[in-house]
Amino acid sequence: MSAAEHTPATGAPAPRPVREIIREEQLMRARILRLLEDGGKTIPEIAEGLGAPTAEVTYWVMGLRKYGWLREDKEVNDEGYYVYEAIERENA
Repeated sequence: MSAAEHTPATGAPAPRPVREIIREEQLMRARILRLLEDGGKTIPEIAEGLGAPTAEVTYWVMGLRKYGWLREDKEVNDEGYYVYEAIERENA
């Protein structure tokens, strides 16, 4: 990897560009909905199931929520996270 692909202070991989992450929302929709078939999950749980960074999953979940694919519980769980579940949709 080049120096531009790492953060200077920690040497950790640099985050991907937001446009690249958002572009993958359509590809990730089916995977996320499949993970939610057996019940609601928090963003960290979805991230673990996908093997993806939590920050990227947040973008995908918020997009799916915005367009009516997911909804969250009105209250946070004991760890302080919202639980997201799939919304039944006709012709989906």
